[in-house]
Amino acid sequence: MRQIETVALDDARRVIAAGEQKAHEIGSPSNVAVVDAGGNLVAHIRMDDAWMGSIDISINKAFTARAFDTSTGDLAKNSQPGEQFYGISDSNHGRVMIFAGGLPLHGSDGNVVGGVGVSGGTGEQDQIVVEAAMAAF
Repeated sequence: MRQIETVALDDARRVIAAGEQKAHEIGSPSNVAVVDAGGNLVAHIRMDDAWMGSIDISINKAFTARAFDTSTGDLAKNSQPGEQFYGISDSNHGRVMIFAGGLPLHGSDGNVVGGVGVSGGTGEQDQIVVEAAMAAF
């Protein structure tokens, strides 16, 4: 039987806490979500004053980062008209997010074991927060 490394709840809490701290530092109330190796939600927070509409976006950014094992910002570059992944945002029942704020989480062996997604600020703010969150993993 093959065992798959994945994100545990304690890991998700640590990642979310780091994202929340960075979001406070830069004044960007955010939603922060963490998914496991299967793309399933492990944990999510919505900071006070974070947009309600960003809840699903943060969760879907985390899902997208895991589903394609890439940053959502990089996926965005390849999903423009004429690029190889044009139209990908319509796949997976519309769950694929193609803007900054989602990153895969890598395990001890370098394989992707989950994802983290942030939404609530500008693309630049979301990227700053998600990078801080990922660094805590």
